[in-house]
This record gives sequence, C-alpha cells and structure tokens, in this order.
Amino acid sequence: MEDSAVESQLTLDDLANRRIHFVGMGGAGMSGIARIMLSHGIQVSGSDVKDSATLAGLVALGATSFIGHKAENIAGADLVVASSAISEKNPELAAAKANGLQILGRAEALSILMADTRAVAVAGTHGKTTTTSMLTVALQRAGLDPSFAIGGMINSAGTNAHAGTGDIFVAEADESDGSFLVYRPLGAIVTNIELDHVDHFPDLASVISLFNDFVETIRPGGFLVICTDSPVAADLVRTITRSDIRIITYGAGGEYSLSHISLSPKSSSARISANGRIIGELHLAIPGEHNLYNATAALAAGIALGAPANELLEGLSSFSGARRRFEVKGEVHGITIVDDYGHHPTEIRVTLETARRTAGSGKVWVVFQPHRYSRTQAFAQEFAHALELADRAYVLEIYAASEKPIAGVTSEIITRNMSAERGVYEPSMIVVAEKLVESAQPGDLIITLGAGDVNSLAPVLLDSLADKYRA
Repeated sequence: MEDSAVESQLTLDDLANRRIHFVGMGGAGMSGIARIMLSHGIQVSGSDVKDSATLAGLVALGATSFIGHKAENIAGADLVVASSAISEKNPELAAAKANGLQILGRAEALSILMADTRAVAVAGTHGKTTTTSMLTVALQRAGLDPSFAIGGMINSAGTNAHAGTGDIFVAEADESDGSFLVYRPLGAIVTNIELDHVDHFPDLASVISLFNDFVETIRPGGFLVICTDSPVAADLVRTITRSDIRIITYGAGGEYSLSHISLSPKSSSARISANGRIIGELHLAIPGEHNLYNATAALAAGIALGAPANELLEGLSSFSGARRRFEVKGEVHGITIVDDYGHHPTEIRVTLETARRTAGSGKVWVVFQPHRYSRTQAFAQEFAHALELADRAYVLEIYAASEKPIAGVTSEIITRNMSAERGVYEPSMIVVAEKLVESAQPGDLIITLGAGDVNSLAPVLLDSLADKYRA
C-alpha cells in the first residue's frame, strides 16, 4: 500500500469516539502514532506479525493487540491505518476495503495529530532521526514540552513518541514514498539531499522535485532550516521563490556556522555563530562532526520557535543519542560493540569515520547487512568504497524488506569491488560471530551496520565474548 500525499479532512475531534486499528502497529512510525492517540483517549487496536516490547507498551497504555494479520482483527474498528510497507493483499487491509472502512496512510494519520500545532517536520536523506531527537530534547530543556513522533527511540526518554502539553509538535518526515507532503508544518528542517530509495525514485532529479514540493507545504509565515553544505540542498535554496517563509541556512557560509570544532572518541564540541555573532558553545556527549551539524539545525529551529539559545544549548549538551544511531551496546575485555542503522553509502562513510576515531589505534570490524536489492544494485561500488574504511567488513546477504529479488543482485556485488583483506561476503551471522569473537582484540571496535535485523547480532557478540574471556 502507498501512503497517500492527499491531506485527510479528519480532525483529532473526529477520532474521539472511533476505534482506530493499526496494521503493523509494532513498527517504529506506527507505534508512535498509536501511542499519541492513546494519550488523547482514542480507542486503539492493532496487529503485527510477532509480539514485541513495543506492542506490550501500547497494551499497557490501553491498546488491544493482535499477533498475526487476520481479517477478524478489524471487527469493531471504525478506521484503519496502514503504512506503505503493508501489502494490498494483507487480509486486514482487504477486509477493511470490503467493509467500506476509511483507510489512512501512516503520514495522513500523523498529519491529523500535527494539525493545529506549531509543527516542525525534519526531513533529509540522512540525519533525520538524530536531528528530530536533538530538537525534541532541546525544546524539553527549554520547558516547552513538545509532542514528538520519531522513527527511532530517544535514549534518555526510552520512547519514540509523546503527546506533550505544549503547542509544538516535532516530527521526523520520511521522504521515502513522498507521503511527507501531507504534513503542512510551520517549520521544516532539510539536513541534506541525495539519491536514495531507488525503488521509488529513478534519479536525483525526482528527489529534488519532491523536496521542492515539500518546501511548498510549509505554512505561510513559517521557516525552513537547510544545510548548504549539501550541494543539492544549496541548489534547492537558490530555486526557492517563496517570500512568505524565512530561509535559515547552516553550514560553511550559512547563517549559522561552526568554528573551533573539536572531535574526541566519545564527544564533540564547537562554537556556533549566527551571521558572525557568537551564539554560544555547543558540547555534545556523542561523537562525530556530522552530529555537530545536526545539533546546529536543531538549535536554529528552536530559536526560530522562540526558545532561548542558552537553554537549547543546555538541552543539546544533555542529549545522549538515539537508538541504533552509533549506539554503544556494551564492552567486553576492552572490545566495544556498536550498533548503527546506516544503510546508505554516505551514512556508512560518516559512521565509519566516527568509528575509526573512537577505536583509535584499535581495529574497526564491520558487519554490514545491505537493505533492499534495489539500493544494493544502485550503490554497490559506493558501498564498497565506504566499507574500505574498516579494517575488515563482513557483508551479510541482503535484507529484502519485502522487496522482490533482482536477478543477479546479491551482496557479493559489493565485496567484488573490495580487496580480499577488507571485504568478505559471508551470509551466515553465526559464522561471522565466530570469526569476530576469534579475531577481535582489546581496543578494537565491532559495529553492526544496516537497517534490517543485523542489530540482533550485537547481544550475541557480547555474550560470546563474555564466555570467551570468562573461560
């Protein structure tokens, strides 16, 4: 099913006496929307293919949960929400259509919650989850208690969504299927623009066109925060003709700029200036120059919303990261295990640069699981080049994410472009774990990398290393 880019005419009040059923309620985006609806006293039910802590949390808040997709699960529902990941053949979706129930896409459902708020939509090819999380934490420190819906978990909050008492709503805006055009935010952030989601977009021009359309959805009197270090985003700025929104740039030559950058294995800092005037010192408890720029975007948006810069900077300094974004899972005998969601060559390059700095003189070992056949085919050489930054990269088989196989496309098309010492094609997670436990030494860093289920390997590695050094 495709998320529609047509705005829903429903309001939050319209949902008050209806039961809303979520197909795939355990997903990151869907669970967040369900959580906020429950906070508003709306009846919620939903299903997923397997049970999870996420579903259990929703049940604790009052939701009805079903394991497995069955037509009878929608009995009593008044409206159905289904994301673009749900097949048209899904029995619940088919039953909803047969019964004449209204069906909303994930983005449409979220837009209902964002209406009548000072909404900020955070978009871009990379950095959306981290930047959305940073802005949320910074606004919380400023006492504004925003509502938020994020595609990943904020580590300090332990949740990806919340119905705040303030009038601000911060939302991660996923461009992957174009559905973010329904949000109509007061403000927007664009972190960067590159070609991705090649299953939806044939070329970069189509992505640029989509972001042009996104800028047009910003409410009159609103603002756009955009990084001009991204060449495509900088080009986009030059084509914007709207005079009824404020354009706020950041990066080299931007309105907001960084200087005195300092990077360490576990933190980063910089001085932030706006139009040449020093705003303050930014100190982050997470590594990576890219995160300094993500924080700059959050700061600029927070100031545009009227929050004090010093309180926003304090909030950013307390930010401890987001789940699956260079998340340290543990350390055994001096060997650090990190998990990261990176699944695009640019993300992998930035992540491995950070990993290299974190490991210092130690080795960087990578377990990479490509996500989707189409992305692997389109970026095989770029993946290979990025993975060469590791001392050794074990490349698992492709995580399909419901995509049909493409003839001749396997993970080997990545490792064929790598040296034998750097890139190893190994489809078995068990074999990879055995090799890593055997080879890794104190001071080394192992990173599980990808948007599929490669993160399940991290606890296995921790347990296996513990067993090895306990013996």
